[in-house]
Amino acid sequence: MTRVLAPALLCLAVVGISLPLHATSPAAGTITPAELLRRTHQLYAAADAGDPKPWNAWFADDAMVYDEKGRTMDKQALLADIGPMPAGYSVHMRVVDPHVILMPGAAAVAYACDESETAFGQTMHARYHTVDTWLFRHGTWQIAASQTMRYYEDPKIGATNIARLDDFTGSYQLAPGIRRTVSREGNALFVQKGTAPKTELLPESGDLFFRKGVEGRVLFQRDARGKVNALDERRNNEDIVWKRVR
Repeated sequence: MTRVLAPALLCLAVVGISLPLHATSPAAGTITPAELLRRTHQLYAAADAGDPKPWNAWFADDAMVYDEKGRTMDKQALLADIGPMPAGYSVHMRVVDPHVILMPGAAAVAYACDESETAFGQTMHARYHTVDTWLFRHGTWQIAASQTMRYYEDPKIGATNIARLDDFTGSYQLAPGIRRTVSREGNALFVQKGTAPKTELLPESGDLFFRKGVEGRVLFQRDARGKVNALDERRNNEDIVWKRVR
């Protein structure tokens, strides 16, 4: 089981960089974008090494931390999340596209993270976006709030039985006058709502399809005889059911 990381901990951008914890001491109430990014890189290098000291230094005692899984953590929970990866696992995150907004006594630091996690030789990838809010309080700059989201990624295209593609073609109704049509062109399926442009349905597995760049799935339901009788538009593990009408 891999270690569970808090949102900013997911961004392990600068492996191997050694930076003194207090390399600079900004004048009261002032800080530069370069210094904020230096601290950000330091956090991630320390997280990879399982070192909580920079996290303890740069996060406020009353910090609010929200990760892409919907967890809400205080500083104590955040620090408890820092630890070495289990044997056989490694992770590397690259910070890209940082943006800094400075104002008197406050700063917002936003950046994307490209993650590569290896589990016993198998590598997985993910992308995250984090926004840290820094405040100057009690004579120091610290992160008061941090929030991370995970970018949506299309699933891997799978295989489907070409001989059964015609099972899915037809018209599906959500409500009177609200229909979508599934059609076939060669070995490809397309879905169209009303007069809107057609969108290709890409196979994920069996009766499960997805649309490129669209979060969620399209799942075709079958009755007891194996005949397709509904199209489920699945989003966030909830279904909107379109009944087949022809």
